[in-house]
Amino acid sequence: MSLVILENIKKNYISGEVSVPALRGINLSIDKGKFVSFVGPSGSGKTTLLNLIGCLDKPTEGKIFVAGAEVNNMNRKTSAKFRGDNIGLIFQNFNLIPVLTVYENVEYPLIMVQDVPPEKRKQRILDLLEKVGMTDQKDKYPAQLSGGQKQRVAIARALVTEPKLVLADEPTANLDHDTAYKVIGLMHHMEKEFNTTFIFATHDSKIVGEVEVIYTVEDGLITKTHENKKIGEEK
Repeated sequence: MSLVILENIKKNYISGEVSVPALRGINLSIDKGKFVSFVGPSGSGKTTLLNLIGCLDKPTEGKIFVAGAEVNNMNRKTSAKFRGDNIGLIFQNFNLIPVLTVYENVEYPLIMVQDVPPEKRKQRILDLLEKVGMTDQKDKYPAQLSGGQKQRVAIARALVTEPKLVLADEPTANLDHDTAYKVIGLMHHMEKEFNTTFIFATHDSKIVGEVEVIYTVEDGLITKTHENKKIGEEK
């Protein structure tokens, strides 16, 4: 069953008096529990696709369905609530809240969106912090962390709500080799245990080698779809 459906998605941005096409007609269907990636050069439209699927932006034309809901016409408040209930986001610039500790940053969506009981909340946070190797940093603030450490916190925060869909823009860009594979392993565990769908935009060969389907994006179009036979055979 499809978790994400894009129908004739076009997105134009205005630069001065000129309309610049970022996406030029994307049709796409991604099933539940899939591990997929958008790849392509900078400016090809990868991040724009993630932003549209994540209800962070709206298409100029076309329809987007996520978890059975048509999200392209949602207002700002409805979009925020929908994201909190269904989508985990991992940004390139982390988007951590500077006045909150590592623990509190991961806890934030459980309080503000899902209202998870305190004991269950604590157990889930500590479990994820351990899995991303950040337990000993849990009382530090973002300004006290390296780029790689911030990325690990951002990944834990995205996974803590146990979302149906995780959208990740270069999630391993700031991680060392061992940590990157550890994080990818954690994401695979989430995929299998909770049937979570993961969609990446990345240049990282480590992720590209682990996904099931690779969509090549060029000049605002999906020009090629490649199934990773090795992953498919293992499953």
